[in-house]
Amino acid sequence: MKKIFALLLTGVMMMTIGGCSKPASAPAPAADAATQTAETKPEEAKPEEAKPAEAKQLVVGYSQLGAESEWRTACTNSVKGEAETRGIDLKFSDAQQKQENQIKAIRSFIAQKVDVIGVSPVVESGWETVFKEVKDAGIPLVLVDRKADVPEDLYVCFLGSDFKEEGKRAAEEMATLLNGKGNIVELQGTVGSSAAVERLDGFKEVIEAKYPDIKIIKSQTGDFTRAKGKEVMEAFLKSDGKNIQGLYAHNDDMAIGAIQAIEEYGLKPGEDIKIVSVDAVKGAFEAMIAGKLNVTVECNPLLGPQFFDVCESIVAGQPVEKYIPSEEGIYRQETAAADLPSRQY
Repeated sequence: MKKIFALLLTGVMMMTIGGCSKPASAPAPAADAATQTAETKPEEAKPEEAKPAEAKQLVVGYSQLGAESEWRTACTNSVKGEAETRGIDLKFSDAQQKQENQIKAIRSFIAQKVDVIGVSPVVESGWETVFKEVKDAGIPLVLVDRKADVPEDLYVCFLGSDFKEEGKRAAEEMATLLNGKGNIVELQGTVGSSAAVERLDGFKEVIEAKYPDIKIIKSQTGDFTRAKGKEVMEAFLKSDGKNIQGLYAHNDDMAIGAIQAIEEYGLKPGEDIKIVSVDAVKGAFEAMIAGKLNVTVECNPLLGPQFFDVCESIVAGQPVEKYIPSEEGIYRQETAAADLPSRQY
């Protein structure tokens, strides 16, 4: 009986303990990795997104030869304006028609470690030493508007006009105006400048080859300025007077100065003396509208966009042409009034 009672007591106690405790929860089945949602996945640390490298500001040194004419002013404004538009750091220097000032400016650009140097050389010769310094410094150099008499490996490219072609065009226009016969005088640009040398050569080449009855009786520099153009034309008129039938000026500013001298002498510019010049600035169109200038052969000064296109290509390691020409035309008295409103310089 004692054994039976002990067994019954033990059974009651086991039942009491089991009724007071909760059954253990079954472990949750492992979720399939392919079906896990964003809510069930532990958040993974995202790698930081790479920020694009900030572009380095382009730094360009530009040595302008001066401000001798409307054309040169337009060229300078084009370069400065385009640099501002593109956010380029432009180191600009006006040499005031002096080569020594340009050489000093170029050496300053080297010291500042600019990315590209642009130069409008006041004359053709005397550049080799400083251009070698530029090359040794590893800075690319671009000739703008005017050439320099140096080996081609010292500069990347020349951007500008074909001055000799301008001279040839002017000769053809003069021959038409004079019906192939007459005496002309010539106002040259700055002695030794590529523009003066080539505009003279191109003009003479055509006249001598095709128009033997046209004679260049006087030729002298007017240094591309209006005041000097007037002064030299006064001297031509004093020595030859009414023996002059035509005037070829290497730029419009000298032609405009010469027009004043012709009027003061008592002759009618554009009629008594036919006038052909180069540049196609607004002042030339105004003179043509007034009947005082016959023809202007265009030399485009708005070189800023092309120049900085070249600079950006060079820095990006892209190839550029050795010679990049600017687009130009010929403008005559008959259409000057219609052409003037669209002129930018």
